[in-house]
Amino acid sequence: MNLAPYMAYFKKSFLNRSAYRFDHIMSIFSNCLRMFIFWEIYKALYGGRQEIDGVTMSMVTTNFVLSMGLDAVFYINDYFLPDKIGNGSITTELLRPMSFKGRMIAENMGNAVFNLLFRFAPAFVVACLLIGILPPASPLMLVLFVVSAVLGYGVLWTISFAVQMTAFWLLNVWSMTTIKNVFVNVLSGTMIPLWFMPDWMEGVLKFTPFSSIYFTPIQIYLGQLEPGEIAIKCAIQLLWIGVIYVVGDILWKCGQKKLVVQGG
Repeated sequence: MNLAPYMAYFKKSFLNRSAYRFDHIMSIFSNCLRMFIFWEIYKALYGGRQEIDGVTMSMVTTNFVLSMGLDAVFYINDYFLPDKIGNGSITTELLRPMSFKGRMIAENMGNAVFNLLFRFAPAFVVACLLIGILPPASPLMLVLFVVSAVLGYGVLWTISFAVQMTAFWLLNVWSMTTIKNVFVNVLSGTMIPLWFMPDWMEGVLKFTPFSSIYFTPIQIYLGQLEPGEIAIKCAIQLLWIGVIYVVGDILWKCGQKKLVVQGG
């Protein structure tokens, strides 16, 4: 498999993001502002207490700083395929001597690396200096956190991929994308740490992929999981990646047979 075309799209995506400097600066400011807002909200909710139900303010702070940081890095264009179907350029894309799905991944990875270096990193440094977060439980946990975070990105990407495939049947995927984003934001622990979810919700989350996106890496970072549990959690992440990708791939193959383009 020739990786050169995909690396070219990776580089193109990275450079395109770097062209809009004002947008880049405002994104850093936005990420910092979101972190400070959540910090003030949880400070008010804790009311000067250091711990609630075994969850310390430091744990909560670390959770929302890391989850928001990962959310900034895990930027995925949910309208990549729908836009190409809408303007008719999908026909040209399907004629290219390369995998369309591979191109999607390459461009998304270019965006992710750019966001990691120039959005998450500056906001993370500011948050560490002004808010403060807990250090990783150990150097090994930091490495495993990175591994799990990469798998979490894979889970999120496959969810977006499967949702985008519905564009072959729907005129507008905005509603599907919005529903997906609501589930991800609420059930992944980005907005509300999953420690505060009711007990019955924990049982429900075991059968969804959402906690595997952000919460699993953060649990590893904080040292809340034993080695055996980490292996199981990472295996679950891999399982979700495989299952959701297969669903998306089936929709992709069926959608190509149904595709009708007018104009373009």
